[in-house]
Amino acid sequence: MTATPVFPPLFAGRDAHGAYPFALACTEAARGCDAGLVVYDLAPDRLRAALVLAPEVALREAAAMLPLCGVGFQNALGALAPPEVAVHLGWAGELYVNGGHCGRLTLGAATRDPAALPDWLVVGLTLDLWPADDETGLTPELTALYAEGCADVDAMTLLEAWVRHTLVEINAWEEDGPARLHRDWLGLAQGLEKEIEIAGQRGIFTGVDEHFGLLLKTGDKTALIPLTDLLEETP
Repeated sequence: MTATPVFPPLFAGRDAHGAYPFALACTEAARGCDAGLVVYDLAPDRLRAALVLAPEVALREAAAMLPLCGVGFQNALGALAPPEVAVHLGWAGELYVNGGHCGRLTLGAATRDPAALPDWLVVGLTLDLWPADDETGLTPELTALYAEGCADVDAMTLLEAWVRHTLVEINAWEEDGPARLHRDWLGLAQGLEKEIEIAGQRGIFTGVDEHFGLLLKTGDKTALIPLTDLLEETP
């Protein structure tokens, strides 16, 4: 019998069988599925998953689930990988392992209005396990989990750990507010205080506002890019 992942109570797994979990989770959420659905696709070279949530706050606040799921991922991999493996998080959902781009998180919601209470919200995870090309020296900025000393990290175990650690972060965020999440995420932020390019704008990434909007300084001006600008088109 094929093993299936085990999730905390109130979470239910669904195998996407090769379909894109993020799109499938958004479709199921729009149909009214329960929060806590975890759609996943475990392939030999890639882990993909998506988590359905039911926010109780406006979208501009609920969008914090994107960086929160990133912190959950770092905690999950940190518990399973060798101690020398470093995980960092890009503002737009990028996942970096030992400095190389290894995957990303995506965000979808029932509405694009930052002031509205979304009926549902989905965070997707894509993680490369093996490099797409054996000639990894041609793309040094890209990597894969098993190329970074993590060959013993089982993908299903990592998926289970991601959901568990994300649940811990959600509970802390609901009980204590966003201060802890801001502190933990900024400690993992890739490119902080460096020049980056986001949405065609280039400047110094100086930090985030209270809703995790990106603060991008160009000359003597600072632009704010809301986290809700990262919302993906949903089915």
